[in-house]
Amino acid sequence: MGPTQKPNVCRQLSRRALGFFSRDAGVVQRTNLGILRVLVCQESTKFKNVWTTHSKSPIAYERGRIYFDNYRCCVSSVASEPRKLYEMPKCSKSEKIEDALLWECPVGEILPNPSDYKSSLIALTAHNWLFRISATTGKVLEKIYLASYCKFRYLSWDTPQEVIAVKSAQNKCSALARQAGIQQPILLYLAVFHVLPFSLIGILEISKKIFGNVTDATLSHGILIVMYSSGLVRLYSFQAIIEQFMQQKLDLGCACRWGGTAGTVGEAPFGIPCNIKITDSPPLLFEVSSLENAFQIGGHPWHYIITPNRKKQKGVFHICALKDNSLNENLLTVTASGRVVKKKFNLLDDDPEQETFKIVDYEDELDLLSVVAVTQIDAEGKAHLDFHCNEYGTLLKSIPLEESWDVTYSHEVYFDRDLVLHIEQKPSRVFSCYVYQMVCDPGEEETTNRSCEKE
Repeated sequence: MGPTQKPNVCRQLSRRALGFFSRDAGVVQRTNLGILRVLVCQESTKFKNVWTTHSKSPIAYERGRIYFDNYRCCVSSVASEPRKLYEMPKCSKSEKIEDALLWECPVGEILPNPSDYKSSLIALTAHNWLFRISATTGKVLEKIYLASYCKFRYLSWDTPQEVIAVKSAQNKCSALARQAGIQQPILLYLAVFHVLPFSLIGILEISKKIFGNVTDATLSHGILIVMYSSGLVRLYSFQAIIEQFMQQKLDLGCACRWGGTAGTVGEAPFGIPCNIKITDSPPLLFEVSSLENAFQIGGHPWHYIITPNRKKQKGVFHICALKDNSLNENLLTVTASGRVVKKKFNLLDDDPEQETFKIVDYEDELDLLSVVAVTQIDAEGKAHLDFHCNEYGTLLKSIPLEESWDVTYSHEVYFDRDLVLHIEQKPSRVFSCYVYQMVCDPGEEETTNRSCEKE
């Protein structure tokens, strides 16, 4: 099953103190994470439930911060017990935050303001404002008014930490319009920005007149991904679309005249006009068929992940090379987040009558595979989080979760360095959050200390 020799933590700490890794900050970080990995997996280490809370609104987690009340309240999970970082003023339903992304300062770039070097929350409100909010104080640092001609609802990274895509809700035809045979040509809009400082790339409309009976579209790594009800997925170059179909370049904060109306780009009530309108079919890069449009792309060289477009194949993933569509037999399974799991699948084969796997993820900093397994005992389920060596599949640690686990509810589990966080959605929109933190077992400590005493 691979090597079993454990690294000596004391030796690693001594080497670090003597400056053995001073030439490369990355080596220091990797050494620190290696030490933490040993501490997490050792037998005497326990994970204790230090905090439990409930909410009527969704709970979100991102890099040591727990968000409540539609991102208005932020709680740090880094301290020994979670503590409130900030709470923004109450607001009307029309001003609530719909979606948010955590932005962290890029390395090696000179930024215009001191506050730009600290983490920010990029937030989209229900009344179509895009805010940049200090992740530590909740203060609004920048704001942009998007538009009044559609309802923007979703945020995603096009290029992580560099370019964001803001997607509108889909336009729906009224029952009367459908009866009259009137089609809604524009399915949705995508607004694309460079972040910090915010600069507009453009707003693109996705039209059924151009793309056909399209059901959804998104932007990822400079690629426009268009999806159809049949399972067909088509890819287009967003840069080529910009070059061919941008009607006019727009700059935030600058005066603009558009369609007989004048105003300032990004300010209310003018907002940002839709300045990228595709009038012909753009050049197709690639197309593939996948069940429920399940499609992810990435890696080097480029690969894509699909589920074969047959119902009986649900839960099966194929990893194929983008250049020739060849199936990569060496990569056997992936996590729900799209990360490749480099281990034999039969090492994690579950038994539905004993326990079932509900969540599989990969902690990249500690190089550990985390698996949530649930055992059903009568009407109540009990769950435990297992850590496996990502290279050999060896079980290294098992952490019991104290709360009962109902498999009919929605669950999210995060393992982040020395933290385990479980978010559960119960019926009637009741959300619960359980926080576990790594602690050293006092009993083990006392035993160790006594064994070191001189007689």
